[in-house]
Amino acid sequence: QVQLVESGGGLVQAGGSLRLSCAASRPIFSRYTMGWFRQAPGKEREFVAAASWIGGSTDYADSVKGRFTISRDHAKNTLYLEMNSLKPEDTAVYYCAANPAVKITRTPREYVYWGQGTQVTVSS
Repeated sequence: QVQLVESGGGLVQAGGSLRLSCAASRPIFSRYTMGWFRQAPGKEREFVAAASWIGGSTDYADSVKGRFTISRDHAKNTLYLEMNSLKPEDTAVYYCAANPAVKITRTPREYVYWGQGTQVTVSS
């Protein structure tokens, strides 16, 4: 069992930056992949970014590529999402998730553990 706790959300103006954190309750196994998803009101949860816990593999949704960066700190068991050049359409609740599999996936249902989410609001 892994508990994930997100933090770092908030209100920011368009063009601004935020860094989200996702702290795990225990060390993440090397064969896990970690992901960030978001859900805006009235919309389905969508993939944002993912990374293998060990190694350099990453994947980004086209809508955030070049603006967002996913990273991990193994010593702190923490996943990060650095978000730059934020747009109003980035407004959503952001969730981190863990998938006990090596292959990165964009499919939410393949992730087993989820955090409670953190709200990101970008004003125009």
